[in-house]
Amino acid sequence: MKELHTGQLYWPTTRLNTKPYPALEEAATARIAIIGGGMSGVNCAYAFATAGLDTLLVERREISEGSTSANTGMLQYSNDTMLCDLIVQIGKANAQLFYRRCLQAVDELEQAAASLPESVGFKRRSSFYFASTEQDLPKLRKEYEALSEAGLHVEFWTSNDIVKHFPFRKPGAIVTHGDAEVNPFQFVNSLADAAVKAGARLHEHTDIVRHEPLPDGRHRLHTSSGFTIEADYIVCAVGYEPEELRGKLVKSSMNRSYSIATRTIPEPLLKQWHKQWLIWETARPYLYMRTTEDGRIIAGGLDERIEQPVHSEAIMKKRGEQLLGKIQALFPDWPLAIEYMWNATFGESQDNLPFIGEDPALPGVYYNLGYGGNGTIYSMIGARTILGMLQGEYTSHPFPFIGIRP
Repeated sequence: MKELHTGQLYWPTTRLNTKPYPALEEAATARIAIIGGGMSGVNCAYAFATAGLDTLLVERREISEGSTSANTGMLQYSNDTMLCDLIVQIGKANAQLFYRRCLQAVDELEQAAASLPESVGFKRRSSFYFASTEQDLPKLRKEYEALSEAGLHVEFWTSNDIVKHFPFRKPGAIVTHGDAEVNPFQFVNSLADAAVKAGARLHEHTDIVRHEPLPDGRHRLHTSSGFTIEADYIVCAVGYEPEELRGKLVKSSMNRSYSIATRTIPEPLLKQWHKQWLIWETARPYLYMRTTEDGRIIAGGLDERIEQPVHSEAIMKKRGEQLLGKIQALFPDWPLAIEYMWNATFGESQDNLPFIGEDPALPGVYYNLGYGGNGTIYSMIGARTILGMLQGEYTSHPFPFIGIRP
């Protein structure tokens, strides 16, 4: 079982009483079987169950225990690939369509959060995307023009605009409106409860070890405990450990990133952070940061092209201090200290786009793999897209550029 994170996570401390779900201990049948109980799988379970589809989800660990618990919870429609670059990559119409679809996914996540009986920390926030250097400014202006042309609500801030609202100066920035933040751990656990209330069956500690296509077009999954699940459709939403069940369909790389959560910042100081917008930058790898409901700062970055999470306390401490230093450089008067520090593995596709759709070699097998920097956004797009495919809403993939591709 692949290790996805190390260190001390913050989000699980915000919800101490998570609901357990039983392991599968008998043969089962379902219209749709979902493999994976993280953000992508639970979004699918909720979407399918509320649409009246007979849904069963299995998770080898516990719900939200994988990469979801290490997620920073920043919901941004902007991609790791700027829109102006994505236009070159997949064409203007497709790129604009995809960015607008990502913004729509933020709305859909808001609707899902609003339907839950408890607060999951969902708040609409604008994003502040600053030029890390003067050399990045022309590209940032080009991106602003591309976003504006796509009909997205954006502003361009000059250096003088920035110093009027923040205690730091940067060469320039784009402000994108329509983004959001969420507590991903609370969201997924609450959404899982809602999926069960809508009729879905959830099973933790249920490891799928073999997939058997049946002659009649259905599918049989075998668990490590010797039980089977037969389903008309399979959805693989296995986050960043998909190698057990996929073929050689997708080309991706596994990287690792570092995150910290600070001690609570006094409220008067937090007011220096304009409207507590989400902050990120043009540098690659980039710093990204947000605030929490209890006044902490969560920051991440320092991505490395290394697959295994860090086990060295010295390396973890060094990277944590580097992140803290980056925050301190922006807010020099703040008394900052690290309280939580973790390292997580994440997946990237070669084109920074997710893998969503049906396996071309295995009819009835779908993938919802949110590779890239917008995993939560992609997971919602995947859930809604696959639901549309299952219900016959689409005669072909509505977004072929994020389909299953080599």
